[in-house]
Amino acid sequence: MKTFKRAAIAATILTATLTSQSAMAGWSANVGLVSDYHFRGIQQTESASASAGVDYAADSGFYVGAWSAEVEDGLEVDLYGGYGLELESGITLDANFVSYQYTGDFDSAYNEIGVSAGYGLFSVGYVNGKWDGAVGNEDATEGDYSLVTLSVEKNGWSATIGSWGKVFDGEYGEIAYGTEIGGFDVGVGLVVSGSDLDDSESLYFSLSKSFEL
Repeated sequence: MKTFKRAAIAATILTATLTSQSAMAGWSANVGLVSDYHFRGIQQTESASASAGVDYAADSGFYVGAWSAEVEDGLEVDLYGGYGLELESGITLDANFVSYQYTGDFDSAYNEIGVSAGYGLFSVGYVNGKWDGAVGNEDATEGDYSLVTLSVEKNGWSATIGSWGKVFDGEYGEIAYGTEIGGFDVGVGLVVSGSDLDDSESLYFSLSKSFEL
């Protein structure tokens, strides 16, 4: 179960940015570096992790993309697509599918469907997914999982709390600040994981660059 909790994390550092990326029609790309790679409250690396991705967004609100990052053994490769829109009332809605694949023995695949809604400072999300199982023991350990998140964001500051469900339980909290310096996005964050996850606190720093193709 520990392996599952670590890897189910590895897929939505990107999910938080999908809606904003879909607002810009056309192709875009991104590269990044983070001192510790965390995802949904779980640490994916014990050292720095580099990442890169490419996205296509249509004026209609549909988007697709791919993103990859270093994990402890090999690479995590994420493939995703979805649809996002903003209503006249200011409410934002998004639905997406994400598949997380791994080149090494870090973990097996995760496939999930997610929906989210936001208004003003606040947003809420729900993910329902299926894990292929622990490497070498997939048939005995595969299972379904869910995640509920609540986030608030203002002036570069963001805070998220998340709660896992179905095959396991666990909660986490994350607070972060990001800004642009010299054309680069820089950030710092603190992740606090409950006893059912990593049971730890971790401070991380990030540097990234996005550009149109």
